[in-house]
Amino acid sequence: MTATENIAHHGTMADYYDYVLGFVPSALVVVTAALNATGVAFPVAMSTGAAIASLAVGHAVFVNGPSVESAPDDAHASDAASMSAD
Repeated sequence: MTATENIAHHGTMADYYDYVLGFVPSALVVVTAALNATGVAFPVAMSTGAAIASLAVGHAVFVNGPSVESAPDDAHASDAASMSAD
C-alpha cells in the first residue's frame, strides 16, 4: 500500500497515536508549569506532569492498543507461494 492509498484508507494522517505523541510533552510542560506557577514545589509539579504523561502512554499502549490490520488475500497467496518454493 502506498502512502497515498494509506491516507485515503485511513482518512487522515493525524490519528489517535499522533495525538498521544503530541499530548505527552505538552502535558509534561503545561502541567508542570501550571502547578509550579500556583506555588507547588517544582519536583512535585514535575512528578505530577510526568505521571499524567505516563497515564496517556499507558492508555495508548494497553487500553487502546495498536491493532494489526489484516493483509489482503493477495499478500497471503504470495507468502504461501514463496514458502512452498523450497
